[in-house]
Amino acid sequence: MSVVDIEPNPNQPRKSFDSKALDELAASIRASGLIQPVVVRRQGAGYQLVAGERRWRAAQQAGLERVPAIVREVTDAESLELALVENLLREDLNPMEEAEAFERLLSRFGCTQEELAHRVGKERSSIANTLRLLRLPGPIQDDLRGGRLTMGHARALLALGTPAEQLKLRDEILAHDWSVRATEDTVRTATAGRPPKPKQRRRSVEMTALEESLQRSLMTRVRIVGSDRQGRIEITYANADELERLAALLGTRH
Repeated sequence: MSVVDIEPNPNQPRKSFDSKALDELAASIRASGLIQPVVVRRQGAGYQLVAGERRWRAAQQAGLERVPAIVREVTDAESLELALVENLLREDLNPMEEAEAFERLLSRFGCTQEELAHRVGKERSSIANTLRLLRLPGPIQDDLRGGRLTMGHARALLALGTPAEQLKLRDEILAHDWSVRATEDTVRTATAGRPPKPKQRRRSVEMTALEESLQRSLMTRVRIVGSDRQGRIEITYANADELERLAALLGTRH
């Protein structure tokens, strides 16, 4: 398939490509050719990548005009899932790319963290811990994307009470090149003596089951906030088309 007939996937979970690694892959392709095909789907008059964007970029860099490709008929959500699983298997995503991809999958599929964990071959606790990164202040998220901080640093920072505390300690970590262990020790000292956070009341089995039932019915992420007696329902949508679909399902016209 001609490389010019293929366009990148805007929903690709991986946003950054290491230039040195790309150069090395291009050199390998130049010497031996592209052995593993890219995966694409039909899009308009051409094709859109589902998996293999790094190989596609390196092939162009190596001067290839055509690449081996497998055509799959998949939906947007399935395309995102395939791209995410490939990157997870290759350990190609930084922590923030992984967190954002998990969030999109939860929204698109309307599944629980347990179901998502089964889909991508991860423990549910790993999914939950990765999603917590989305609560961190923007500068810390940028550090995780750029490799200046690790997942271990981020887990330690999440134990602090406020974004201001997190940003202050982040500056110390970067200024002194602290290890994860040093960061954890500092956080432990800083939080020693603080009253424990009040335990959240356990949700009823019926409430959890209702939330999961709504997610399956609406095919998007649904969150019930509150108690059995009073609260609110939050429905997540990914774009304008998704909002229109949900409005139609709920019988709302505008």
